Amino acid sequence: MIMRLDRLQAEIPPPTDPDPNGASIVQELLGGKFGEMSTFMNYTYQSFNFRNRNGARPFYDLVASIAAEEFGHIELVATAINTMLTGAGDAKAGKRGALKGLKDARNAQEWIAGGCSALVQDSQGKPWNGDYVNATGDLIGDLTWNFFLETGARNNKLKVYETVDHPAARALTGYLLVRGGVHQVAYARALENLTGARMEKLFPTPRIETAKIPECKPHIKRGEHLKLYRWSPDDFKELSAVFNGPHPETGEELEVAEELHPEGSVPNDLPAQEAVFAPGPDVGEIEEIARKLRAAAGLPESGKAKGKKAPRARAKKG
Repeated sequence: MIMRLDRLQAEIPPPTDPDPNGASIVQELLGGKFGEMSTFMNYTYQSFNFRNRNGARPFYDLVASIAAEEFGHIELVATAINTMLTGAGDAKAGKRGALKGLKDARNAQEWIAGGCSALVQDSQGKPWNGDYVNATGDLIGDLTWNFFLETGARNNKLKVYETVDHPAARALTGYLLVRGGVHQVAYARALENLTGARMEKLFPTPRIETAKIPECKPHIKRGEHLKLYRWSPDDFKELSAVFNGPHPETGEELEVAEELHPEGSVPNDLPAQEAVFAPGPDVGEIEEIARKLRAAAGLPESGKAKGKKAPRARAKKG
């Protein structure tokens, strides 16, 4: 099972100007063939289907731990998309022409079907497909697939970074490039231990140094390019048997983090978008119902966890 925390793995800046077209491009990192849905579901099903877990425990622990991290990556991409769409539907609910400024955006489903939010689609609006999952049971084959899946994901992240200049997209790609690089190295080390193949000689590909990308530097400074997390207080402790040795680019020692998960960041509380009925056309009514429910349950009045209230984004003129 996966324990869920109300935090993001990395900080996504609060909404600024909405960028619906940029958000539709970032969708590739969520529902594309090499997106986070694919990495999460590949590693998750490989871990579900893993035979002889105890006999091959270090390799099972590797796949299972990375699968848990990928769940949070989906949340991070969705958060970036939602941030970029905040303000795009910031108008009076039910008013004729309230959303006319969006009529030329690339993906109308993001506000018509999704309420100005992320969908399980790629950048062309094509739904994510379970055929992208490779979980054959052959450990060497699956690990090889995983290495090249991370390679394709890195390729796409770099292209999105070059295409979209919204602060949320830049923060997202900066973090994912660092963490995806760790996963590339992890699968390369696993294959080297199993077969003797020098997969790390292929790293990084494309050959663009992550350390030279400004949005990657804070994460590298914290050592996030070297760590894997277990995501469990008591399990997956054989991870260190396979994830070790020098990083192929820097020569620094790879490590299993002492902390169970990244410190992360409290997510911004994105404002309502009443014109697309998110969370409804009358937000005050929903808030009043929630207030009464909290009072009846003996909960604090605020109803806030530890979240930050995001500033209201400025809608672009249509």
